[in-house]
Amino acid sequence: MTPNVKGALLMMGSMAAFTVNDTLVKLAGQDLPLFQLIALRGLLATVLVFGLTHRMGALHLRFNRHDRWLVVLRCLAELFGAFLFLSALIHIPLANVSAVLQALPLTVTLGAVVFFGETVGWRRKLAIAFGFLGMLLIVRPGPDGLSLYLIYALLAVLCFTARDLLTRRMSPEVPSMLVTLATSVSITIAAGIASVFQGWSPVTSDAGVLVAASAVFVLMGYLFSVMVMRVGDVGFISPFRYSSLIWALVLGWVVFGDWPDAVTLIGAAIVVGSGLFTLLRARAVHAAD
Repeated sequence: MTPNVKGALLMMGSMAAFTVNDTLVKLAGQDLPLFQLIALRGLLATVLVFGLTHRMGALHLRFNRHDRWLVVLRCLAELFGAFLFLSALIHIPLANVSAVLQALPLTVTLGAVVFFGETVGWRRKLAIAFGFLGMLLIVRPGPDGLSLYLIYALLAVLCFTARDLLTRRMSPEVPSMLVTLATSVSITIAAGIASVFQGWSPVTSDAGVLVAASAVFVLMGYLFSVMVMRVGDVGFISPFRYSSLIWALVLGWVVFGDWPDAVTLIGAAIVVGSGLFTLLRARAVHAAD
């Protein structure tokens, strides 16, 4: 098995694990309040991530103050993004939320241009514009205007864009799993505090199994996402992240009986196509340099 093939399989495994986690959270959200759900899942995930981080020897703060502030800001971006994303996930179909998130590579590319002054050619700029047109097809307003939870999904994309841009500014000395652990701890603490005001519901055995399973799949997703950065060519592997939309379509249909309408599917196809072109074009430009 070549490194690129291994990397592609790991990327698809990571996307599958995260999407299964989303499915489990959506199911558990039918019985548990949002903040209680996030706190319980976060507690279990934190224990698992802590064990993995310790095993990898990444439990240290041997990096500069600038990176520490970046970790703090990244945790805040992930915190708000997670709340917005999970709020949307519980109330609208899985595939629709996933389709909105497919714009993330486009928004990160645009953010790198705006905030970091990175150079992007006219082809990628055109692809980003087409991608946002596709996004309009996905989130098009209904008779009563744009759904509140679709707005949440869009805001989650902005938060995750900030998260990824902050991550790109970190030094290589910052362990990826330590960042993951810090994020998990911050989300768990914030959700735990918020859950006190929202209230708790009794945890049934079914809900407990769903929450525990979601924590395991989150860990798998993080583990595979770390492993994928250590093998193969990133330019070859990155497009396989779009496999998450396929998983979301299948699981949304099998588990919840949801299937997006034709316009939403067309919009998702435009977003994915634009993102793929942007990634492949960036790879070609990098190779030429």
